[in-house]
Amino acid sequence: MSNPRIGALVVGQSPRPEVEAVIRDLAGGPVDLDLRGCLDGLSRAEIDAIPPESDPDTLFTRLPDGDGVKISKRHVVAHGTAQLEALAAAGYDVTMVMCTGEFPDWLGKSPVLFPSRTLNAMVRGCLAEGGKLGVFTPLAEQCAKSRTRWHEAGYQAEVVALSPNAGESEVRAAAESLRPHRPELLVLDCISYTRETKRLVREVLGVPAILAVSSAVRTALELAG
Repeated sequence: MSNPRIGALVVGQSPRPEVEAVIRDLAGGPVDLDLRGCLDGLSRAEIDAIPPESDPDTLFTRLPDGDGVKISKRHVVAHGTAQLEALAAAGYDVTMVMCTGEFPDWLGKSPVLFPSRTLNAMVRGCLAEGGKLGVFTPLAEQCAKSRTRWHEAGYQAEVVALSPNAGESEVRAAAESLRPHRPELLVLDCISYTRETKRLVREVLGVPAILAVSSAVRTALELAG
């Protein structure tokens, strides 16, 4: 049986060793992985020169050196479309966009897996409509949009901002802030959250949690295999 062949596009820059590590670990064996970044080829100064123009235009990404930065979704699409089209045309078993944001400009142009869709489907499969959802999102600017998204999906959602680069005490405090909501399911709604962050929020609140990156990767591996 051949190795799974996966093309992956992060919204920032490659390499992303921690994302690659999750993919290879979940694959449980060899995987042919081509991971690229929408902003590959840009200097840090050039990235800093294209900040978000509004809250809806704001994305979080972790750069290869580990820094967490805010970037413009509009510029991500402008710079990343050619990369995505090249990945989709390369004949991989699966091509995936490694971001839980929504990208209407990229829908329907090629067969691409979007984690926002896999995450929504997994939540719907795990929690009945009307259930209480606790959501972590990287930036305060993203909270209102995230809350609206999950409310429209039929859930009583409380959303808190938590940087994927936060230390243990910050993670525990963010999880503790959700306790009055009494969530039945937690969602770590960014590809940059780690399995350690998931472990900590579960430990604090004692309820199941879905990690965006592993949810998306498991779906990709199912399709690839």
